[in-house]
Order: sequence, then structure tokens, then C-alpha cells
Amino acid sequence: MVTRVRKTKSEERILNAAAELFHANGLRGVGVDQVIAAAGIAKATLYAHFRTKDELVAAYLRRTDDSWMAQMQDAAARSGDDPREQLVALFDALTDAFDRHGFFGCPFVSAAVEADLDSEARAITVQHTQRRQAWLTELCEQAGADVPGALARHIGLLIDGALASGRLLQDPVVVEEAKSAARLLVYARS
Repeated sequence: MVTRVRKTKSEERILNAAAELFHANGLRGVGVDQVIAAAGIAKATLYAHFRTKDELVAAYLRRTDDSWMAQMQDAAARSGDDPREQLVALFDALTDAFDRHGFFGCPFVSAAVEADLDSEARAITVQHTQRRQAWLTELCEQAGADVPGALARHIGLLIDGALASGRLLQDPVVVEEAKSAARLLVYARS
């Protein structure tokens, strides 16, 4: 039992250190030795949890997927029961992320740019996008959208565009503009 607790704590420290480094420097800009140093662990500890850097990147992306989806869903839920307002309010998750971390952009867009087309990192990125779009489509259906899938794709593009523009321009106004555009789309289509 004690071994499991230590393993979990070490794994969490590794993932936290890797997340900060990947977020700031990209996947390719971070070496395993940097993660080891930032986590304050021995090399053997890292390799006991992650046999390769690719496994570490995959674990980071899976954890980020769960976290990011939870943040968007929480932001949507805080707006109340109206699915139209939830579709608009989910952009508050972007503002919250920018307030916490600064304008580092989307880890999934970054991973998609850096990862090979046949890599696990890219596959996880595609799965994240599909998962997000399925949730958005469900919200669009609940909002009574005339073509839920199309509206969900448009909102997805606004999310991705706000994250990319936020990274490029370092200006929080892009999120408010994306949110405003989402409001116009949602109320015009439902």
C-alpha cells in the first residue's frame, strides 16, 4: 500500500513538472533531464513511471484533456440551466486559464503542430477534439440549434481561434470577442 502512495505522488510530481515545462516550452523544447530536475526525482523514478518521453507526453495530454473538459463544463454549468447560455459561458474557461497561466495557447493545438502524424500524441489530440465536439454538439442539440453539428463546429473554431490568437497577440480581448461571436451564433441558430 505504501508503495502505491509513493508511486502516485512521484507520478503526480513528474506530470506536474512536465505540464509546466511543456506548457512554457512546447513538447519538443523539453528534454527528459529537464523534467527530472524540475520534479526533483531520480532518472530511475521517471523511467519507472514512463518508459519513454512519448509515454510521458501521452500521459500529460490525457490528463490535460480531462482537466480542460472539466474546466469548460464547469464554466458552462456556472451559467445556469439554459444550454444557449452554457455554450456562451464555456468561454469563461479560456479567460480563467489565461488568468492562471498566461497566454500559452492550447496544449492540443501545440501538440498537433509538434507531433508526427502517426504519433500517440496526435491521436490523443484528435480524441480530445472529438470529445469536445461531441459535448458541444450535445449542448447545441439541447439549445435547439437548427443544425447542431455545424453550430458545434463553429463554436469549436471560435475556441481554437481564441486560444491561438491569445497566444499570438497576448491580449485577453480575443476571448471576449470569441465569446461575443459565440453569443451571436448561438442565438441566431437556436
